[in-house]
Amino acid sequence: MIIDGVFSGGGIKGFAYVGAMQVLEKKGIEFKRVAGTSAGAILACFIAAGYNASEIEDLLDELDLKSLLDPPKLSRTLPFLKWLNLYFRMGLYQGKALEKWFYKKLAAKDIRTFDDLPRGSLKLVASDLTNGKMVILPDDLPSYGFNWKSFSVAKALRMSCGIPFFFEPVKLRDQKKEECIFVDGGVLSNFPLWIFDQDKQRPLLGMKLSHPSEETKPHTIKNGLNLFEALFATMKDAHDERYISRKHEKNIIFIPVDEYSATNFDLDINSKEALLKIGRERTEKFLKTWIPMEDVLYRIK
Repeated sequence: MIIDGVFSGGGIKGFAYVGAMQVLEKKGIEFKRVAGTSAGAILACFIAAGYNASEIEDLLDELDLKSLLDPPKLSRTLPFLKWLNLYFRMGLYQGKALEKWFYKKLAAKDIRTFDDLPRGSLKLVASDLTNGKMVILPDDLPSYGFNWKSFSVAKALRMSCGIPFFFEPVKLRDQKKEECIFVDGGVLSNFPLWIFDQDKQRPLLGMKLSHPSEETKPHTIKNGLNLFEALFATMKDAHDERYISRKHEKNIIFIPVDEYSATNFDLDINSKEALLKIGRERTEKFLKTWIPMEDVLYRIK
């Protein structure tokens, strides 16, 4: 079956997606178009580039997650300076190592710019904080004065994965030579299921790193840190929750990994295996009852 896919953000918890992909491949389900935010954007890019589940698992197994954390050189010798970097450069880590890894792995499949992909096959979400708006890549690049065909997919992916305060934001100058600051797309839309709404061509499957909304526990807010966590969680999910209805939920694989941290780059092998297992089990359970209604309608037509 050929379908379109949309994947939510979730940081390191995205390891669970690999388990889900393994099950989908065994069932003969393939993606034609993909979209995502943050961790979901990484999965979308690898799928669009032609990686299968086994290859993605190998990539992640060989990856030293800590190697993606690249503080400025000075703070490596004087660790306390990383907090100054957070203030002046708006992130603890540069994000250059992350983008370099993206570029290397995509280039291995001959994917460097969006022109190397079938048009419309990949869409990523980022947040433009300078202008206060959501950005769809590569669709919105011309409005900033960039040729979408020659724009680096790795750069776009880095923009979508820029966890605020954790990685430095991506800074680009638009056609007016004004600096625009981009961060993680999850700030404005962590699960862009709506992204193919205007051009539905085949069944759509979503994968979301959370419980269904009715099973989500309320936030416990007792201090400033709790307040910040609840604020960010509400900010990234509220927009998408208004869009997702009961009808949409029938086409979403919910992968509950709330107990894992999105920024735990010290993830051990047991935790990785546990995430893979959750992804596999939830996908197997979902597929037992999934009836892609759009596919039925297409066949009738």
